[in-house]
Amino acid sequence: MAPTPLDAPYRLSPEHLDAFRERGYVRLPRVLDPETLRDAGTAVASEVAARNPLRDKPPEQRTTYERAFIQVVNLWRVNETVRRFVFSRRLARIAAELMGVAGVRLYHDQALFKEAGGGLTPWHVDQYYWPLDTPNTCTAWIPLQETPLAMGPLAFSPGSHRFARGRDLAIGDESEAVLSEALARAGFGEDAAPFALGDVSFHYGWTFHRAGPNRTERPRRAMTIIYMADGARLIPPARAEHHADRDAFLPGLAPGDPAATPMNPLLFHEKGEM
Repeated sequence: MAPTPLDAPYRLSPEHLDAFRERGYVRLPRVLDPETLRDAGTAVASEVAARNPLRDKPPEQRTTYERAFIQVVNLWRVNETVRRFVFSRRLARIAAELMGVAGVRLYHDQALFKEAGGGLTPWHVDQYYWPLDTPNTCTAWIPLQETPLAMGPLAFSPGSHRFARGRDLAIGDESEAVLSEALARAGFGEDAAPFALGDVSFHYGWTFHRAGPNRTERPRRAMTIIYMADGARLIPPARAEHHADRDAFLPGLAPGDPAATPMNPLLFHEKGEM
């Protein structure tokens, strides 16, 4: 029996691997087919509409973070179609091969919808929030429609996963101001490009990234899946965000414990152990 589109392997080239490890991210073409994206997108959009935490908050009363996007996490736990999408062996295998690890577990998923007219997403690194002892973490950013520059696709700072300045900044006005200057001064540029339907990007947890505002009249719908290397362990919390993430996504664990709870299933292992 032929594998489903969500399970079939994706062929990574040496250039893809080099780009990810040297630049800290890679955009991959034609990872997902339109039908798969349509089904997942319909399910994700339905759940976001039902669970939108900003539904009753006018834009003028929102923070910069809240104007950047609507965020809803762990939809795999409430919707079977989303669960099949998040548990995609195809995507998880890409994450493992890019990072050069034997297996990956789910940290969490999150829908990130930038409304029509939505604001910019400030410069930041994802791993600021994660109490994990490994640099082998990555996020798959999956736009659910064709995403031109005017819609605010994810943009990256090439090579910035090796840049330590600003790793202690939460996403917000300060991170945008400080990192815009610090990255430019250190010689790191910005790589912004449109995403065709089916393209997916992967970036390390320590890669600095941002997104422009959505200047179109349509929402920019994206789904993200965050992976961590199998065998990652918890570190002692260094900030309030570490405590919050541990309680939300790694419940019941203490520093030194393997980051493996029923909420962190093994999504791919090269030995086939699932």
